[in-house]
Amino acid sequence: MGWMRSIALPVMVVSLLIAGVGCRTGSQGADRLAEDSSAAAEIDSNLVFENITLEQVDEAGQLLWKVDAERATYSPDQRNADIINPEGELYQDGKAVYQIQAQKGEIRRDGNRIFMRGNVIATDIESGAVLRGDEMEWQPYEDLLIVKGNLTGTHPQLRFTAREARASNQERQIELLGAPIEAITEDEPILRLQGERLVWKLDEEMVLSDRPVQVQELEGEQVTNQANGNAAEVNLQAKTIRLMQTAILTLADPPLQLSGESFLWNVDQQTLISEQPITVFQREENIIMTANQGRIEYQPQIAYFTGNVRASGLDDQSLLTSDRLTWNIASQQVDAEGNVVYTQPDPPSTLRGPRAVGRLQDKTIVVSGGRVETQIVPDL
Repeated sequence: MGWMRSIALPVMVVSLLIAGVGCRTGSQGADRLAEDSSAAAEIDSNLVFENITLEQVDEAGQLLWKVDAERATYSPDQRNADIINPEGELYQDGKAVYQIQAQKGEIRRDGNRIFMRGNVIATDIESGAVLRGDEMEWQPYEDLLIVKGNLTGTHPQLRFTAREARASNQERQIELLGAPIEAITEDEPILRLQGERLVWKLDEEMVLSDRPVQVQELEGEQVTNQANGNAAEVNLQAKTIRLMQTAILTLADPPLQLSGESFLWNVDQQTLISEQPITVFQREENIIMTANQGRIEYQPQIAYFTGNVRASGLDDQSLLTSDRLTWNIASQQVDAEGNVVYTQPDPPSTLRGPRAVGRLQDKTIVVSGGRVETQIVPDL
């Protein structure tokens, strides 16, 4: 029973002694406990200790965990101990990394796993992240702390709910599992993340998802902007979200829907950058913009597109193509440059030139600069 250090002797054997008798890993501690156990066995098949301190050390003599409890009751075969109101620390490389407490717990004979149940609280000492749940398991040799059942977490940067959390001190991360997962940032602008699996990198201040995830920007309880992707990287400090593997961002002001393979959404700067093909749909004016790359500044509502740009008015089927295009979303003014072609069905016409300015919905596109070619298709 190498994980016992200091105890009060069994209450049914010696009632006048109190905690403080030492017992460390090794044959001496095992022999001593065996003697005590033999004496107690004549009275009861279980051993009960009051105000007990239990600990486990590794082969190098470094602490793996240390737990104080109001009472410990050993099973008849003395392989397990049930403990009441445990509090203590979990260690790695001899350093305390987590503080824990619960209503009750269980410690296995080998000491390689301990279990806690009922109002479990586990605190990451370095970051201050607090995990609360119904159950906890610590596997020191696996560097794995599991907290589950009505899981909640708090931290100065983030609060969250999930079904299960798996913390690794060496990797400095907390993995949240079991949909629905919800994580909300604590400072402005407020972000809400919802997904199936989130990995919180504590030191890097990042939240990662390799599964479908939704990110919402909140004002109070109101959702202002919302993004969805099949993968995401959220920088909690910079308030940037990289959405990947088919991403969609819906803005409230201006009312735009953006879609593409990958976006970088900067919530603080109110910008969105896409280095891959992007599609932007303006709902109010029924306009679609596509390009190889794009940058949208939704305050002050200006968008910049480059590479194979196509701007189409869906109501009148007009189409403007160019190499580059600047779109003032508020005024609906477009300024296109490079290989400009503008076509409209009514009246049917095509304009070509190096530059064009105007408004698609008004069909007031003016092509200018250099040589301008105009083609008007007569009515049949």
